[in-house]
Amino acid sequence: MTRRDWVQWHQDYDDPGSLLSRRLEIVQGHLRTELDRAPAGELRLISLCAGQGRDVIGVLAGHPRRDDVRARLVELDERNVATARDAVKAAGLDDVEILQADAGITDVCVGAVPARIVVACGIFGNISDSDIQATVTLLPGLCAPGALVLWTRHRRQPDLTPAIRSWFAEAGFREEAFDISQDGFMSVGAHRLTGEPTMLVPGQRMFTFVDRT
Repeated sequence: MTRRDWVQWHQDYDDPGSLLSRRLEIVQGHLRTELDRAPAGELRLISLCAGQGRDVIGVLAGHPRRDDVRARLVELDERNVATARDAVKAAGLDDVEILQADAGITDVCVGAVPARIVVACGIFGNISDSDIQATVTLLPGLCAPGALVLWTRHRRQPDLTPAIRSWFAEAGFREEAFDISQDGFMSVGAHRLTGEPTMLVPGQRMFTFVDRT
């Protein structure tokens, strides 16, 4: 098995016809809508496995609520971290923190949660099914009351998205959107916490990335 180059992976974002570009568009749309309707005042956001932060940074850079957002973007690859930090600096987003760390451990969330928005995109296609379920179960510990969680997953057979959606329901979330690409391969989910948030427990392992070819 060859270790994936996560910097090279990001190049598809620059192709407007790629699935990754379309996914970015959908995720950013949900982010903008949530920022538009969020109550006045400080707003916390956390993004796990944030990569170069194109979804969050791309929205905040031009949004009227940019100065209300306290964001932490967690990414392990040092090259993507450098790119994200450069983008944050260029956009003047002083309250966006880029943390280089393993996003699969709850320790990275300490001080950044409970969050109004939790971005878990690019994760569920790269971890085991059991880790997906475990992560969904732990997500209420990252959330403020009424928080929105955004997630992505391919629909390659056997399609796990019906199970993921049911796991969100069991964890106290209401589905607000489930967007599917025109070819049916890629999906973006948006789930609102309607149950009670839980306490974040430091030191818990949520997931471990599995290298793909």
